[in-house]
Amino acid sequence: MSAENDYADFPPLVMTFAASDPSGGSGMQADVLTLASMGCHPLTIVTALTVQDTLGVEGVFPVDADLISDQARCVLEDMPVDAFKIGLFGSVENISAIAEIVADYPDVPLVLDPMLSNGHGDELTNDEMIAAIKDLILPQTTIIIPNSMEARRLAELLAEGDNDDAEEPTLEECARRLLKAGCEYVLITGAHEATPQVINTLYSRKGQVRADTWQRLPSGFHGAGCTLSAAVAATLANGLDVPEAVKEAQDYTWHALQQGFRPGMGQYLPDHLFWARDPDADGETDVQPTMQPAPNTH
Repeated sequence: MSAENDYADFPPLVMTFAASDPSGGSGMQADVLTLASMGCHPLTIVTALTVQDTLGVEGVFPVDADLISDQARCVLEDMPVDAFKIGLFGSVENISAIAEIVADYPDVPLVLDPMLSNGHGDELTNDEMIAAIKDLILPQTTIIIPNSMEARRLAELLAEGDNDDAEEPTLEECARRLLKAGCEYVLITGAHEATPQVINTLYSRKGQVRADTWQRLPSGFHGAGCTLSAAVAATLANGLDVPEAVKEAQDYTWHALQQGFRPGMGQYLPDHLFWARDPDADGETDVQPTMQPAPNTH
């Protein structure tokens, strides 16, 4: 068999910029597990090393911006990419470096998980970094996926200078401000809202695109946001348009959370490989990812 035939078909390639999480629940590890589970091959660019477990983050140590550029450029000169996913930046310098990289690929979808804090409230992104994200990343973003608390904090910092209204903005207003900053879509997740069920709402510049309601699960999770944003990157890389990609990604994420497990003393971890478990072991695992690799998409 010729080399041409050997490589005629291969999985969609997704480049993820993320921090390494030694617990395996979030960050780079969550991205790799999610992307592989959804039929993609991950290209991994490490932005920071962290000291963390299921109880919280003890330290974040950003990678040098030049090393981030070297990691990404080396891979991009060798392989095509079908989607970008960005998680924790680590520093203002890293934001600038990543912005320069993705700017060279304007036709490749970019998924942004703002990662302002983790599930325990540990601060991961300061106001200076948010300002850099606003100026350099949001205008290039296909879809940003904040939870409702992150959306409100971002909206406050994006508020127009003449807006003196002290009233907390609605989630629709939060989305409007993010869209005005340059991104094409905003998916605001509702797990932190006081609602019986979780409602995730997708907005575009034309208004609300879709709202999806999910059964609220009883546990707190480490890595839920990373999993959802990586799943959206995977579905976009597989060729779906944004509304359908969001729907498929939510379905995968909800089942990963529903099958989550608690290996430590803190939060539950998503089971990114829930579909691969032996269905005879407990009789509950009967859902498999609906996405299949898209052939010849490169």
